[in-house]
Amino acid sequence: MGATAVHAENPAVTAAEAEPVVAVRDLVKRFDRVEAVRGISFQVGSGEAFAFLGPNGAGKSTTISILCTLLRPSSGTAWVAGVNVANDPLGVRRRIGLVFQDPTLDEYLTAEENLRFHAELYRVPHSVIPARLDQMLEMVELSGRRHDLVQTFSGGMKRRLEIARGLMHSPRVLFLDEPTVGLDPQTRSHIWSYISELRSREHITIFLTTHYMDEAENCERLAIIDNGEIVATGTPEALKEAVAQDRIELQVDDRDEAIAELHDEFRIDATFSEGSVVFYAANGDELAPRLLRELKTPTRSIRIASPTLDDVFMAYTGRTIRDAEASESERMRSRPMARARMRR
Repeated sequence: MGATAVHAENPAVTAAEAEPVVAVRDLVKRFDRVEAVRGISFQVGSGEAFAFLGPNGAGKSTTISILCTLLRPSSGTAWVAGVNVANDPLGVRRRIGLVFQDPTLDEYLTAEENLRFHAELYRVPHSVIPARLDQMLEMVELSGRRHDLVQTFSGGMKRRLEIARGLMHSPRVLFLDEPTVGLDPQTRSHIWSYISELRSREHITIFLTTHYMDEAENCERLAIIDNGEIVATGTPEALKEAVAQDRIELQVDDRDEAIAELHDEFRIDATFSEGSVVFYAANGDELAPRLLRELKTPTRSIRIASPTLDDVFMAYTGRTIRDAEASESERMRSRPMARARMRR
């Protein structure tokens, strides 16, 4: 399926429509002849948790860099907290917090010194800083390590401290660019606990980029982005319901033979993805017994699952996020000079 934006919203007015705190219209970003962002439009509501879900190289980090005034758009417009990002970058920076994908803490300073330095940069009133320091360190459970050098922290502790730092100046929007990349599953779960708590305590908007399905599930709304284009937007539940088909995976001895037989005998278009022959059907429970009886290709196992966000991505793009990332990695290995530009 082509990259045509599909909206799977509920009929009720969304938070983004009622009070957008991020508004993007026809946004384009080019790097020489490479178009990293291709005319995207979307809105994020005040107090909403919103995610960009897509593989590496999809345009997620490029978009977030434009919204945070680290890059200028080639064309189109974007507003954050009512401020035009191209016309008043300083005004935008005063209103946002940002947690980068790569660590940016000063490891030769203590946790408290990192937070205090950030507060000074953002001109937080001196009378407010001590209480704000205590509040942020307590929220991310680092009060007991406030006087320790950051170089002694684990990866998860550093990420928690970066989140606390991004909140020191009480921003209206917190941007999180792949906030848990490289962390183990348990630490990722803890990070999300902190993010959920800060939403309730700080009453701010969360805008994150991720290629993890479970992280996108934690958000109220998301936009699926691929090759610089938004292909679907909506709540996780609405997007999965829009697929309205079961995912069926076959473990077979000959994948090409199975795909051909499914097409010729059952009128089913299947693909090979992540080690299995995969296709979608509206009544998987009814179809599976028939396949086991009639499929001539030796079949070792059959698995039926309800749609996931990865299935949504596959429905609109023809491949899974993991397959897309593998293709992107292969393309970058063949074009080493383009890696730096296309990282975003």
